[in-house]
Amino acid sequence: MTGRVLVLGGTGEGRRLAAALVAADVDVVSSLAGRVADPVLPAGEVRIGGFGGAEGLAAWLAATPVAAIVDATHPFAAAMTASAAGAARLTGTPLLRLQRPGWTAGPGDDWRWVDSVAEAADAVSGFGSVLLTTGRQGLAAFAGLPGRCVVRSVDPPAPPLPERTTVVLARGPFTVEEELALMRRHAVDVVVTKDSGGSMTAAKLFAAQQLGLPVVLVRRPPLPPGLEVVATVEEAVAWVRAQAG
Repeated sequence: MTGRVLVLGGTGEGRRLAAALVAADVDVVSSLAGRVADPVLPAGEVRIGGFGGAEGLAAWLAATPVAAIVDATHPFAAAMTASAAGAARLTGTPLLRLQRPGWTAGPGDDWRWVDSVAEAADAVSGFGSVLLTTGRQGLAAFAGLPGRCVVRSVDPPAPPLPERTTVVLARGPFTVEEELALMRRHAVDVVVTKDSGGSMTAAKLFAAQQLGLPVVLVRRPPLPPGLEVVATVEEAVAWVRAQAG
């Protein structure tokens, strides 16, 4: 393909896409937000740090033209996805959203859907021991919880945190056995997570099902209107190839 492809990454899909494009001799630059202190880097060129919204990304694209953009950020990186859509419109750059499907409850699952982390905090206020796996963003919503909380994240979370908090620093993916051990060790009563989707972080859902625990899931934010979306890396590679004409 002629021209560079910008992959907005930070996810497993973003890394697999970058590797596939590099293997196909596509000039790729992956952009990571820089929120993780020691990120797993994708193949190809990498830049770390934000752009400064849609206008900032548009300015970067004007200075560093690309043939196409693939937004492979996390399903809850709504601000980056909105910025990518805005910058694509401003610059006329083709844009694709690569987003893994969300999770679907199965037999035996006790899932309770909410629209925000604030609603999730309300939903678990009566539980004695809460496992929070929502990432570091938005933890302040849970600061007033009266029970015990286990916060798992890759990097240390910033306050405010619930008064009775145990922080577990760990990088997944985790096995079902590891999730079962964590939940039993801390006598977890309820799990809180976001509908990230995919298999890499699904083990906690299987563990909760085995233990008969409820799971409070935060729904995904809506995507910008008119955005072309695919669910697999293979579809994204085909789309990039199509941009070559």
